[in-house]
Amino acid sequence: MTIYLDNNATTALAPEVREAILPHLFGEFANPSSPHGPGMAARRAVGEARAQIAALIGAKPADLVMTGGATEATHTAILGALRTLEETEHTRSHIVTTAVEHPATLALFEDLRQQGWRVTILPVDSDGVPSLAALGAVVTERTALVSMMWANNETGVLMPVAGASAIAHAHGALFHTDAVQAAGRVPVDCGIADYLTLSAHKMHGPKGIGALYVRKGAPFRPLIHGHQERRRRGGTENVPGIVGFGAAASLAALWMDEAGLTAFLRDRLESGVLARWPGARVNGAGVDGGGAARLPNTTNIRFADAQGRPMDAEELLIRLDRAGIAVSMGAACSSGGNEPSHVLTAMGLTGAEAAASLRFSLSRYTTAAEVDAVLSELPALHARLMTA
Repeated sequence: MTIYLDNNATTALAPEVREAILPHLFGEFANPSSPHGPGMAARRAVGEARAQIAALIGAKPADLVMTGGATEATHTAILGALRTLEETEHTRSHIVTTAVEHPATLALFEDLRQQGWRVTILPVDSDGVPSLAALGAVVTERTALVSMMWANNETGVLMPVAGASAIAHAHGALFHTDAVQAAGRVPVDCGIADYLTLSAHKMHGPKGIGALYVRKGAPFRPLIHGHQERRRRGGTENVPGIVGFGAAASLAALWMDEAGLTAFLRDRLESGVLARWPGARVNGAGVDGGGAARLPNTTNIRFADAQGRPMDAEELLIRLDRAGIAVSMGAACSSGGNEPSHVLTAMGLTGAEAAASLRFSLSRYTTAAEVDAVLSELPALHARLMTA
Protein backbone atom coordinates (compact mmCIF):
# COMPACT_ATOMS: atom_id res chain seq x y z
CA MET A 1 0.00 0.00 0.00
CA THR A 2 1.41 3.38 -1.01
CA ILE A 3 2.19 6.05 1.57
CA TYR A 4 0.99 9.11 -0.33
CA LEU A 5 2.82 12.35 0.50
CA ASP A 6 2.09 14.33 -2.67
CA ASN A 7 -1.11 16.05 -1.55
CA ASN A 8 -0.18 19.44 -2.98
CA ALA A 9 -0.43 17.81 -6.41
CA THR A 10 -3.82 16.27 -5.65
CA THR A 11 -5.69 14.67 -2.79
CA ALA A 12 -7.65 11.48 -2.40
CA LEU A 13 -11.39 11.79 -2.85
CA ALA A 14 -12.99 11.79 0.60
CA PRO A 15 -15.52 8.97 1.10
CA GLU A 16 -18.16 11.53 2.09
CA VAL A 17 -17.53 13.40 -1.16
CA ARG A 18 -17.83 10.23 -3.20
CA GLU A 19 -21.18 9.47 -1.59
CA ALA A 20 -22.42 12.97 -2.38
CA ILE A 21 -21.39 12.65 -6.03
CA LEU A 22 -22.73 9.17 -6.82
CA PRO A 23 -26.45 10.03 -7.07
CA HIS A 24 -25.65 12.73 -9.63
CA LEU A 25 -23.71 10.29 -11.80
CA PHE A 26 -26.61 7.88 -12.13
CA GLY A 27 -30.18 8.51 -10.98
CA GLU A 28 -30.13 12.30 -10.65
CA PHE A 29 -28.58 13.11 -14.00
CA ALA A 30 -30.75 15.95 -15.30
CA ASN A 31 -29.48 19.18 -16.82
CA PRO A 32 -29.89 22.01 -14.24
CA SER A 33 -31.09 24.35 -17.00
CA SER A 34 -34.07 22.13 -17.76
CA PRO A 35 -37.46 23.43 -16.52
CA HIS A 36 -38.88 20.09 -15.33
CA GLY A 37 -38.70 18.56 -11.87
CA PRO A 38 -35.45 16.60 -12.30
CA GLY A 39 -33.78 19.68 -13.82
CA MET A 40 -34.91 21.88 -10.95
CA ALA A 41 -33.61 19.28 -8.46
CA ALA A 42 -30.21 19.43 -10.15
CA ARG A 43 -30.33 23.23 -10.00
CA ARG A 44 -31.06 23.09 -6.26
CA ALA A 45 -28.12 20.74 -5.74
CA VAL A 46 -25.81 23.16 -7.56
CA GLY A 47 -27.12 26.04 -5.48
CA GLU A 48 -26.59 24.19 -2.22
CA ALA A 49 -23.03 23.27 -3.22
CA ARG A 50 -22.29 26.83 -4.26
CA ALA A 51 -23.36 27.99 -0.79
CA GLN A 52 -21.06 25.42 0.83
CA ILE A 53 -18.06 26.59 -1.21
CA ALA A 54 -18.84 30.25 -0.57
CA ALA A 55 -19.02 29.64 3.19
CA LEU A 56 -15.45 28.31 3.21
CA ILE A 57 -14.09 31.72 2.15
CA GLY A 58 -16.74 34.02 3.62
CA ALA A 59 -18.32 34.83 0.27
CA LYS A 60 -21.89 35.13 -0.96
CA PRO A 61 -22.97 32.26 -3.23
CA ALA A 62 -23.78 34.70 -6.05
CA ASP A 63 -20.14 35.88 -6.03
CA LEU A 64 -18.85 32.49 -7.21
CA VAL A 65 -18.34 31.43 -10.82
CA MET A 66 -17.90 27.68 -11.22
CA THR A 67 -15.16 26.72 -13.70
CA GLY A 68 -13.43 23.68 -15.12
CA GLY A 69 -10.49 24.10 -12.75
CA ALA A 70 -8.16 26.58 -11.08
CA THR A 71 -6.23 27.47 -14.23
CA GLU A 72 -9.43 28.47 -16.01
CA ALA A 73 -10.53 30.44 -12.95
CA THR A 74 -7.25 32.36 -12.77
CA HIS A 75 -7.19 33.09 -16.49
CA THR A 76 -10.83 34.18 -16.38
CA ALA A 77 -10.15 36.58 -13.51
CA ILE A 78 -7.05 38.18 -14.97
CA LEU A 79 -8.07 38.32 -18.62
CA GLY A 80 -11.63 39.36 -17.79
CA ALA A 81 -10.39 42.21 -15.61
CA LEU A 82 -7.75 43.44 -18.03
CA ARG A 83 -9.97 43.31 -21.11
CA THR A 84 -12.55 45.39 -19.29
CA LEU A 85 -9.96 47.91 -18.10
CA GLU A 86 -8.56 48.26 -21.61
CA GLU A 87 -11.90 49.76 -22.56
CA THR A 88 -12.54 51.85 -19.44
CA GLU A 89 -9.15 52.95 -18.05
CA HIS A 90 -6.68 53.35 -20.89
CA THR A 91 -3.89 54.66 -18.62
CA ARG A 92 -3.55 51.37 -16.69
CA SER A 93 -1.11 49.24 -18.67
CA HIS A 94 0.99 47.70 -15.88
CA ILE A 95 0.49 44.35 -14.09
CA VAL A 96 2.42 42.73 -11.23
CA THR A 97 2.95 39.19 -10.00
CA THR A 98 5.68 37.27 -8.15
CA ALA A 99 8.48 35.00 -9.28
CA VAL A 100 7.06 32.00 -7.41
CA GLU A 101 3.53 31.84 -8.82
CA HIS A 102 2.05 28.70 -10.35
CA PRO A 103 3.48 27.97 -13.82
CA ALA A 104 0.08 28.57 -15.44
CA THR A 105 -0.09 32.07 -13.96
CA LEU A 106 3.45 32.96 -15.01
CA ALA A 107 2.75 31.67 -18.53
CA LEU A 108 -0.30 33.94 -18.72
CA PHE A 109 1.73 36.97 -17.60
CA GLU A 110 4.35 36.21 -20.22
CA ASP A 111 1.66 36.04 -22.88
CA LEU A 112 0.29 39.37 -21.67
CA ARG A 113 3.78 40.86 -21.87
CA GLN A 114 3.95 39.81 -25.51
CA GLN A 115 0.59 41.49 -26.07
CA GLY A 116 2.02 44.81 -24.84
CA TRP A 117 1.30 44.88 -21.13
CA ARG A 118 4.16 46.11 -18.92
CA VAL A 119 4.84 43.26 -16.51
CA THR A 120 6.72 43.35 -13.21
CA ILE A 121 7.77 40.04 -11.66
CA LEU A 122 8.56 40.62 -7.98
CA PRO A 123 11.60 38.75 -6.61
CA VAL A 124 11.41 36.85 -3.33
CA ASP A 125 13.73 36.39 -0.36
CA SER A 126 15.44 33.17 0.70
CA ASP A 127 12.19 31.94 2.30
CA GLY A 128 10.30 32.58 -0.93
CA VAL A 129 8.39 35.65 0.29
CA PRO A 130 8.05 38.83 -1.81
CA SER A 131 8.74 42.16 -0.12
CA LEU A 132 5.78 44.47 0.46
CA ALA A 133 8.20 47.40 0.30
CA ALA A 134 9.30 46.25 -3.15
CA LEU A 135 5.66 45.90 -4.20
CA GLY A 136 4.89 49.38 -2.91
CA ALA A 137 7.79 50.75 -4.93
CA VAL A 138 6.48 49.39 -8.25
CA VAL A 139 2.70 49.79 -7.96
CA THR A 140 1.50 53.13 -9.32
CA GLU A 141 -1.65 54.73 -10.67
CA ARG A 142 -0.80 53.03 -13.96
CA THR A 143 -1.02 49.55 -12.40
CA ALA A 144 -4.11 47.61 -13.41
CA LEU A 145 -3.76 44.43 -11.37
CA VAL A 146 -1.60 42.63 -8.82
CA SER A 147 -1.74 38.82 -8.61
CA MET A 148 -0.15 37.00 -5.66
CA MET A 149 -0.77 33.42 -4.53
CA TRP A 150 -1.97 32.88 -0.96
CA ALA A 151 0.37 29.94 -0.32
CA ASN A 152 3.15 28.49 -2.44
CA ASN A 153 2.50 25.05 -3.84
CA GLU A 154 6.13 23.88 -3.61
CA THR A 155 7.25 25.18 -0.21
CA GLY A 156 3.94 25.86 1.54
CA VAL A 157 5.14 29.35 2.48
CA LEU A 158 2.29 31.81 3.11
CA MET A 159 2.40 35.09 1.21
CA PRO A 160 1.60 38.59 2.56
CA VAL A 161 -1.64 38.78 0.60
CA ALA A 162 -3.48 41.16 2.92
CA GLY A 163 -0.67 43.70 2.70
CA ALA A 164 -0.33 43.23 -1.04
CA SER A 165 -4.06 43.78 -1.49
CA ALA A 166 -3.93 46.99 0.56
CA ILE A 167 -1.08 48.34 -1.59
CA ALA A 168 -2.88 47.49 -4.82
CA HIS A 169 -6.15 49.03 -3.69
CA ALA A 170 -4.43 52.18 -2.40
CA HIS A 171 -3.39 52.86 -6.00
CA GLY A 172 -6.74 51.89 -7.52
CA ALA A 173 -5.43 48.56 -8.84
CA LEU A 174 -7.27 45.25 -8.67
CA PHE A 175 -6.03 42.31 -6.60
CA HIS A 176 -6.22 38.61 -7.50
CA THR A 177 -5.04 35.74 -5.32
CA ASP A 178 -4.60 32.08 -6.15
CA ALA A 179 -5.84 30.45 -2.94
CA VAL A 180 -5.81 26.90 -4.32
CA GLN A 181 -3.28 25.49 -1.84
CA ALA A 182 -4.47 27.58 1.11
CA ALA A 183 -8.24 27.07 1.11
CA GLY A 184 -9.23 24.27 3.44
CA ARG A 185 -5.78 24.22 5.08
CA VAL A 186 -5.67 27.69 6.61
CA PRO A 187 -8.44 30.28 7.03
CA VAL A 188 -9.09 32.20 3.80
CA ASP A 189 -11.16 35.38 3.73
CA CYS A 190 -12.23 36.55 0.30
CA GLY A 191 -12.71 40.07 1.68
CA ILE A 192 -9.16 41.08 0.82
CA ALA A 193 -9.49 40.21 -2.87
CA ASP A 194 -11.30 41.32 -5.98
CA TYR A 195 -10.78 37.84 -7.46
CA LEU A 196 -9.88 34.58 -5.71
CA THR A 197 -9.20 31.18 -7.26
CA LEU A 198 -10.18 27.81 -5.76
CA SER A 199 -9.88 24.14 -6.76
CA ALA A 200 -11.74 21.11 -5.42
CA HIS A 201 -9.07 18.46 -5.89
CA LYS A 202 -6.69 20.09 -3.41
CA MET A 203 -9.22 19.57 -0.60
CA HIS A 204 -10.30 15.95 -1.16
CA GLY A 205 -12.81 16.87 -3.84
CA PRO A 206 -12.99 15.79 -7.49
CA LYS A 207 -10.67 16.92 -10.28
CA GLY A 208 -11.95 19.08 -13.11
CA ILE A 209 -13.90 21.58 -11.05
CA GLY A 210 -12.79 24.98 -9.77
CA ALA A 211 -14.33 28.23 -8.64
CA LEU A 212 -13.64 31.91 -9.03
CA TYR A 213 -14.75 34.46 -6.46
CA VAL A 214 -15.53 37.82 -8.07
CA ARG A 215 -16.14 40.77 -5.77
CA LYS A 216 -19.45 42.43 -6.51
CA GLY A 217 -18.78 45.32 -8.86
CA ALA A 218 -15.30 44.17 -9.88
CA PRO A 219 -14.59 44.40 -13.63
CA PHE A 220 -15.45 41.11 -15.29
CA ARG A 221 -15.85 39.65 -18.74
CA PRO A 222 -16.43 35.94 -19.39
CA LEU A 223 -14.00 33.85 -21.37
CA ILE A 224 -16.72 31.35 -22.30
CA HIS A 225 -20.06 32.86 -23.21
CA GLY A 226 -23.43 31.32 -22.43
CA HIS A 227 -26.41 31.74 -20.14
CA GLN A 228 -25.06 29.58 -17.30
CA GLU A 229 -23.42 30.99 -14.16
CA ARG A 230 -25.35 34.25 -14.53
CA ARG A 231 -23.84 34.58 -18.01
CA ARG A 232 -20.35 34.58 -16.54
CA ARG A 233 -19.28 31.11 -17.75
CA GLY A 234 -21.10 29.26 -20.48
CA GLY A 235 -21.49 25.49 -20.65
CA THR A 236 -23.71 22.92 -18.98
CA GLU A 237 -22.87 22.80 -15.29
CA ASN A 238 -20.76 19.87 -14.07
CA VAL A 239 -23.33 18.88 -11.46
CA PRO A 240 -21.41 15.92 -9.94
CA GLY A 241 -18.23 18.00 -9.78
CA ILE A 242 -19.94 21.01 -8.22
CA VAL A 243 -21.78 18.85 -5.68
CA GLY A 244 -18.50 17.11 -4.84
CA PHE A 245 -16.76 20.46 -4.46
CA GLY A 246 -19.47 21.60 -2.07
CA ALA A 247 -19.15 18.48 0.05
CA ALA A 248 -15.36 18.82 0.10
CA ALA A 249 -15.58 22.48 1.13
CA SER A 250 -17.89 21.62 4.02
CA LEU A 251 -15.51 18.90 5.20
CA ALA A 252 -12.51 21.20 4.82
CA ALA A 253 -14.14 23.80 7.06
CA LEU A 254 -14.54 21.14 9.76
CA TRP A 255 -11.09 19.64 9.25
CA MET A 256 -9.25 22.92 9.68
CA ASP A 257 -9.63 22.34 13.41
CA GLU A 258 -7.24 19.41 12.90
CA ALA A 259 -4.55 21.54 11.25
CA GLY A 260 -2.48 21.38 14.42
CA LEU A 261 -2.22 17.60 14.14
CA THR A 262 -1.19 17.84 10.48
CA ALA A 263 1.48 20.41 11.38
CA PHE A 264 2.70 18.15 14.20
CA LEU A 265 3.10 15.23 11.79
CA ARG A 266 4.77 17.47 9.19
CA ASP A 267 7.25 18.72 11.81
CA ARG A 268 7.85 15.15 12.98
CA LEU A 269 8.62 14.11 9.41
CA GLU A 270 10.77 17.16 8.74
CA SER A 271 12.87 16.92 11.89
CA GLY A 272 13.19 13.17 11.39
CA VAL A 273 14.49 13.58 7.84
CA LEU A 274 17.02 16.20 8.97
CA ALA A 275 18.21 13.92 11.76
CA ARG A 276 18.60 10.88 9.49
CA TRP A 277 20.14 12.59 6.46
CA PRO A 278 23.27 14.59 7.31
CA GLY A 279 23.44 17.79 5.29
CA ALA A 280 19.71 17.92 4.49
CA ARG A 281 18.19 21.39 4.67
CA VAL A 282 14.66 22.82 4.55
CA ASN A 283 13.86 25.14 1.65
CA GLY A 284 11.93 28.03 3.13
CA ALA A 285 11.00 28.19 6.79
CA GLY A 286 11.47 25.02 8.79
CA VAL A 287 11.23 23.62 12.30
CA ASP A 288 14.97 24.22 12.58
CA GLY A 289 14.97 27.95 12.12
CA GLY A 290 11.75 29.98 12.24
CA GLY A 291 11.23 32.22 9.25
CA ALA A 292 8.09 32.58 7.18
CA ALA A 293 4.83 30.90 8.13
CA ARG A 294 3.81 27.85 6.10
CA LEU A 295 0.88 25.65 5.36
CA PRO A 296 0.59 22.99 8.06
CA ASN A 297 1.05 20.12 5.62
CA THR A 298 4.10 21.02 3.51
CA THR A 299 7.87 20.70 3.72
CA ASN A 300 10.43 21.02 0.93
CA ILE A 301 13.83 19.51 1.70
CA ARG A 302 17.08 19.43 -0.27
CA PHE A 303 19.48 16.53 0.11
CA ALA A 304 23.28 16.28 0.01
CA ASP A 305 25.71 13.45 -0.66
CA ALA A 306 28.48 12.27 1.67
CA GLN A 307 30.67 15.20 0.62
CA GLY A 308 27.92 17.72 1.27
CA ARG A 309 27.25 18.31 -2.42
CA PRO A 310 23.69 18.57 -3.78
CA MET A 311 22.57 15.12 -4.85
CA ASP A 312 20.19 14.02 -7.57
CA ALA A 313 16.86 13.96 -5.77
CA GLU A 314 15.26 12.14 -8.70
CA GLU A 315 17.17 9.00 -7.73
CA LEU A 316 15.93 9.33 -4.16
CA LEU A 317 12.38 9.88 -5.42
CA ILE A 318 12.59 6.71 -7.52
CA ARG A 319 13.88 4.67 -4.60
CA LEU A 320 11.18 6.03 -2.30
CA ASP A 321 8.60 5.15 -4.93
CA ARG A 322 9.93 1.59 -5.07
CA ALA A 323 9.52 1.48 -1.30
CA GLY A 324 5.86 2.52 -1.70
CA ILE A 325 6.32 6.18 -0.74
CA ALA A 326 4.99 8.84 -3.14
CA VAL A 327 6.60 12.31 -2.99
CA SER A 328 7.47 14.87 -5.66
CA MET A 329 10.20 17.19 -6.89
CA GLY A 330 7.85 20.17 -7.13
CA ALA A 331 4.73 21.26 -8.93
CA ALA A 332 3.02 18.44 -10.80
CA CYS A 333 2.10 20.90 -13.57
CA SER A 334 5.77 21.58 -14.32
CA SER A 335 7.29 18.16 -13.69
CA GLY A 336 8.70 16.13 -16.53
CA GLY A 337 10.90 18.93 -17.81
CA ASN A 338 14.63 19.33 -17.36
CA GLU A 339 14.54 22.82 -15.86
CA PRO A 340 15.05 23.23 -12.09
CA SER A 341 12.17 24.51 -9.99
CA HIS A 342 11.53 28.18 -10.74
CA VAL A 343 10.33 28.60 -7.16
CA LEU A 344 13.53 27.31 -5.59
CA THR A 345 15.86 29.16 -7.96
CA ALA A 346 13.89 32.37 -7.29
CA MET A 347 14.69 31.79 -3.61
CA GLY A 348 18.41 31.83 -4.44
CA LEU A 349 19.13 28.11 -4.76
CA THR A 350 21.42 26.98 -7.52
CA GLY A 351 20.08 24.71 -10.22
CA ALA A 352 21.87 21.79 -8.57
CA GLU A 353 20.37 22.60 -5.16
CA ALA A 354 16.89 22.87 -6.64
CA ALA A 355 17.37 19.50 -8.37
CA ALA A 356 18.39 18.05 -5.01
CA SER A 357 15.04 18.90 -3.42
CA LEU A 358 11.89 16.92 -2.69
CA ARG A 359 8.46 18.11 -1.58
CA PHE A 360 6.57 16.16 1.08
CA SER A 361 2.93 17.22 1.42
CA LEU A 362 0.58 15.57 3.92
CA SER A 363 -3.20 15.38 4.15
CA ARG A 364 -5.71 14.89 6.93
CA TYR A 365 -5.49 11.16 6.19
CA THR A 366 -1.73 10.99 6.83
CA THR A 367 -0.97 9.01 10.00
CA ALA A 368 1.87 8.95 12.50
CA ALA A 369 2.52 5.33 11.48
CA GLU A 370 3.03 6.44 7.87
CA VAL A 371 5.42 9.20 8.90
CA ASP A 372 7.40 6.73 11.01
CA ALA A 373 7.47 4.26 8.12
CA VAL A 374 8.99 6.90 5.84
CA LEU A 375 11.60 7.78 8.44
CA SER A 376 12.46 4.11 8.95
CA GLU A 377 13.31 3.81 5.24
CA LEU A 378 15.71 6.73 5.16
CA PRO A 379 18.82 5.31 6.89
CA ALA A 380 19.01 2.36 4.48
CA LEU A 381 18.35 4.63 1.49
CA HIS A 382 21.01 7.02 2.70
CA ALA A 383 23.52 4.21 3.06
CA ARG A 384 22.77 2.81 -0.42
CA LEU A 385 22.94 6.17 -2.16
CA MET A 386 26.11 7.22 -0.40
CA THR A 387 27.88 4.06 -1.60
CA ALA A 388 26.33 3.98 -5.09
